[in-house]
Amino acid sequence: MIDYNQFLSKKALSLKPSGIRRFFDLAAEMDDVLSLGVGEPDFRTPWLIREAGIDSLKKGRTWYTANAGLTELRSEISNYLRRRLGLEYSPKNELFVTVGGSEAIDLCIRALIEPGDEMLLPEPCFVCYDPICRMSDGVVVPIVTKEEDDFRLTPEELEAAITPKSKLLVLPFPNNPTGGVMRREDLEPIAEIVRKHNLFVLSDEIYSELTYGGERHVSIAELDGMRERTIVVNGFSKAYAMTGWRLGYAAGPAPVITQMLKIHQFAIMSSPTTSQYAAIVAMRDCDEEVAAMVKEYDMRRRFLVEGLNNLGLHTFEPQGAFYVFPCIKSTGLGSAQFCEQLLQKQHVAVVPGDAFGDCGEGFIRISYSYSLDHLMEALQRIGRFVEECRAKGAGA
Repeated sequence: MIDYNQFLSKKALSLKPSGIRRFFDLAAEMDDVLSLGVGEPDFRTPWLIREAGIDSLKKGRTWYTANAGLTELRSEISNYLRRRLGLEYSPKNELFVTVGGSEAIDLCIRALIEPGDEMLLPEPCFVCYDPICRMSDGVVVPIVTKEEDDFRLTPEELEAAITPKSKLLVLPFPNNPTGGVMRREDLEPIAEIVRKHNLFVLSDEIYSELTYGGERHVSIAELDGMRERTIVVNGFSKAYAMTGWRLGYAAGPAPVITQMLKIHQFAIMSSPTTSQYAAIVAMRDCDEEVAAMVKEYDMRRRFLVEGLNNLGLHTFEPQGAFYVFPCIKSTGLGSAQFCEQLLQKQHVAVVPGDAFGDCGEGFIRISYSYSLDHLMEALQRIGRFVEECRAKGAGA
């Protein structure tokens, strides 16, 4: 019998498995499960995009592209950033195409973090930043965002977390799992601190198109002195319902982009060719389709927030992404307990809040990237479960 631990990296062995995937695996073994856990649009990729992908295959465009991606796609990304955010990036050396936004995040952290460097990470947040930093021998410094601050990063909390070893600040906004956003007035004091302490910023803006309330997303790279110290990461998965196409991009100052691209060249070579041809059409011709999806998400968001609050599960009203983050402390259960029992008793799959950082304990993440009928049925089942929890608590 081979002892594989003698071959495996100790760093890899030390990483905790994703708390999100565990509940999906449990749900897959059961019948009649209503999942509210997947962070994936339920819409089909718009036909114009699919048609462009099909057309590229018909024409036999199945070869590698340039490492940085198709020239035409890079130009469209540059145009998009200009018209949506007022940001100018050269398609020649200040942006490139990646395999999803996740690869861009990985490349950015690996290109910047050296052993002992500290990465400042607002939590709760998506699960990938922490392990990538640890695999680079960096030190993760969590900064807890609070509901009373609308789950925004405050300048006071940021200042308190900075040490002489601080190098990189991650800004995961609009936020998964909370739905919190950072408006311009929130970003201005953060930018001032970043400049003061000579930090670099990784701005993960994958949900930038999914904001509500009439205010557009603002990137910290738009603010004075921040473009030159920020890597903007975005992609096609969420806004264009292209999760399976696996395409994203990074934009930023040429010296950093050059090093990220070098790692990409060795590790990946190039992003999927068919997806790149489809993405050209997404960037150029699909603003209306995105707006229609956002309108539908907004309706579901309001329905779910009201419904959960009516059940007595206090729920912050998210301003971005497609998740709600209700507090379940009133049930007397911890996050994992709540999710496990809800799955077993009512066959509804949600994600425990502590999968997104220890500070997520007492919360659960629910995705509203599902049809209204799906959400209505799930809400009824959650209501029955919450009633049962409270009845047990009253009888204890």
